[in-house]
Amino acid sequence: MKRGFQLYDVVTLTEDLPQHSLVRGQVGTIVEQYSPSAFEVEFVDNSGHTYALVTLQSSQLLVLRYEMAQAA
Repeated sequence: MKRGFQLYDVVTLTEDLPQHSLVRGQVGTIVEQYSPSAFEVEFVDNSGHTYALVTLQSSQLLVLRYEMAQAA
């Protein structure tokens, strides 16, 4: 079963975003959904301080999975 992006999913960037000082592989959390493919993602450091809050397209994100998932 294919599962789309959901609020509070932990995601990683699939591309560099130098305009936001973000690089591929940085991890954030979806905190708002604006459309089926547009999301506000918050990036937080180890101290809990937000260092970026960026609107991104689903094509720029990959959901991190912590449980076994069935391949599509």
